[in-house]
Amino acid sequence: MALEKMEALEARVRGLVEMVQELKRTNAALQGELRTARERLSKQQELSHRWGEERSDIRSRIEKVLGELDFLESIEESKEVALG
Repeated sequence: MALEKMEALEARVRGLVEMVQELKRTNAALQGELRTARERLSKQQELSHRWGEERSDIRSRIEKVLGELDFLESIEESKEVALG
């Protein structure tokens, strides 16, 4: 009877060892996925930051051009008033 208990205990220990090994493999795979996800997130944040800078630059350029157009319109209006 003691031999049966010992064999049962050995079987449970083997099962637990296999479970621990499987958990380690799963953990390693999940760590890899997490690392990949963090890299992708970092790249996306970098792109988002660059797009924000480009958007700001474009907005500044458009505002500058609109300001120049307003200036040209005011010059034209001044000429019309002077001639009128």
